[in-house]
Amino acid sequence: MNFIRQFFGVLVVGLSGITQRIAPVLTIIIGVTCAVGVLVSMLAMGTGARREEMGDVRDDRVILATTGGRVWQSDISREEAAAILGMPGILKGAQGEPVVVFESEVPIEGRRRVTGNRIYFPLIGTTQTITQYLPEMRFTSGRMFQSGLHELIASNPCARQFTGFEIGDRRSIHGGNWIIVGHFDKGQAQQCVVYADVDSIMSTFGRNTYSSVSVRLQSSAQFEAFRDAVGANPSLHLEAHRERGVMQDEFKQLNAILNFVSYFVGTIMAIGATLGAVNSLYAIVDSRRRELATLRAMGFGSAAIVASLLCESMLLAIPGALLGSALASVMFNGLAASPFGYSFQLTVTPALAMIGVIWALAMGFLGGLLPALRAARVPVTTALRAI
Repeated sequence: MNFIRQFFGVLVVGLSGITQRIAPVLTIIIGVTCAVGVLVSMLAMGTGARREEMGDVRDDRVILATTGGRVWQSDISREEAAAILGMPGILKGAQGEPVVVFESEVPIEGRRRVTGNRIYFPLIGTTQTITQYLPEMRFTSGRMFQSGLHELIASNPCARQFTGFEIGDRRSIHGGNWIIVGHFDKGQAQQCVVYADVDSIMSTFGRNTYSSVSVRLQSSAQFEAFRDAVGANPSLHLEAHRERGVMQDEFKQLNAILNFVSYFVGTIMAIGATLGAVNSLYAIVDSRRRELATLRAMGFGSAAIVASLLCESMLLAIPGALLGSALASVMFNGLAASPFGYSFQLTVTPALAMIGVIWALAMGFLGGLLPALRAARVPVTTALRAI
């Protein structure tokens, strides 16, 4: 009798008796469900964060930074800014102006509506071209700020999460009163973002340089030509970066932390579920001693028995994986989270469900390995006398 026939023979016999061993089988399924549910839920944080940070990224947008410096923390003079406006490949706006955004950031304080806790986030001084640079930006109420005035526009998450961001509210910033004049949505972003006129911000805080410059190109194919033109201009000490690369670098550390936490917690749960599976499978093997002894007496080899018991263990883990992924999707998909002050929505995807299935198969394999080896090592005579 060849190995394949023996393998499937033992597997069919084992699966047909599941209803007679319902308690240990349910123990395995429940343990795997909890472990996979926790893992998928935790990984959904990283998936949600990546979707938040990359969802609105465009390949025709470029961010300029001081050579060797950090993006968004540069010192770009007004002379350099004027030179940038004449660079080739820049998209022209409705009035023929280049779609270039000059920004300067300052921290402001907000109070959460629910807890009253204080949190600091950037107030971004920017130019009127921001609406053309960000076509995903849509006003839901109010209007755009006017140049030269102490006016603010806030994203809708600001109004939902913090006090003092309703239209008409006044905020004290550096000794002056600034009024909220508009609310907007910014694509998939769930962050609180506040914009004001960059010249007003720089005048208020006594600044003479921009912290960053962003450019929208005519097409993504213009990037190399634009980058080369910036590098060839002796008056510019800047380097051009694609927006996609900048966003990936900025959130690399956050993603690494979220993934570490997810797999660390998931591993602890998996160890517990695997130990539970080992105990349950030992009980299943002990209840099948007569059956396994009879099969070995009929000529079934130890290798076929081990392989079939491992396969059975892994098959028992699959319902737990599917159930755990489904529960994670129902309970956590779309749930808002704000770890480390960064807001996003948890996202459960088919890829995460597949990771859950692979995780469960690994638990099933490890949990079934020792019981399967034990079943294969018991002599036929000893197994028969034990009944």
